[in-house]
Amino acid sequence: FLQKWVNREISNFDYLIQLNTMAGRTYNDLAQYPVFPWILRDYTSEELDLNNPAVFRDLSKPIGVVNEKNAKTVKEKYDNFEDPLGIIDKFHYGTHYSNAAGVMHYLIRVEPFTTLHIQLQSGRFDCADRQFHSIPAMWQALMDNPNDVKELIPEFFYFPEFLENQNGFNLGQLQISKEVVNDVILPKWAHSPEDFIYKHRKALESEYVSAHLHEWIDLIFGYKQRGSAAVEALNVFYYCTYEGAVDLDALTDEKERKALEGMINNFGQTPCQL
Repeated sequence: FLQKWVNREISNFDYLIQLNTMAGRTYNDLAQYPVFPWILRDYTSEELDLNNPAVFRDLSKPIGVVNEKNAKTVKEKYDNFEDPLGIIDKFHYGTHYSNAAGVMHYLIRVEPFTTLHIQLQSGRFDCADRQFHSIPAMWQALMDNPNDVKELIPEFFYFPEFLENQNGFNLGQLQISKEVVNDVILPKWAHSPEDFIYKHRKALESEYVSAHLHEWIDLIFGYKQRGSAAVEALNVFYYCTYEGAVDLDALTDEKERKALEGMINNFGQTPCQL
């Protein structure tokens, strides 16, 4: 299977889906939804040039530190963290690159995710400024904020409908610009949701990504997921997100167990290490 990928007999998309499945990720569980990488960093050009390495995100770094400026903050946070009770290990990120709220965030315009989002927000849509309303703005926010570390979901590579408000949901308007949140705003180089998906998928299968995808796989599924390699790569997440970090069966206090389960479901989970 790995050999097939190396020989380019299966696509990068199929390989990522297989890895997600092997690591226990599934479309049936929002808390362990398949995780895909951000692969581009050019969301502003009129044309997307896939022969130019500068349009791609650095796949060897966690999304939280793709912007060099954030690396210092993230490292300091880790170095200065001390849990007086000694339960919580040091971590770089208190949030996670994949969690239920993140999946609903992306898929808010399509059911059943719309309803699930409304349930999560106590019966209404979250305020418009926090909605997924623009791909370029979302990338900019990731670059500016080391606490936002959302990676992508597979839909970004095959499902144009999630970028359109086909059901006409009232998602509110942005506070400052008063702009109504409707269809997702696309990069300038994409002329329609279909065009975005087509070019984005092409980017995923490009020469550059084929040559560097293994670096991202190491971070998410491989040896840089935990231990000293993870520390070095600025890739350590809150302790609850790791498989086997908490023995739920050993917790006799029902309340404590429920709280931890809720935390694991909401904070996100690191895939099983492959």
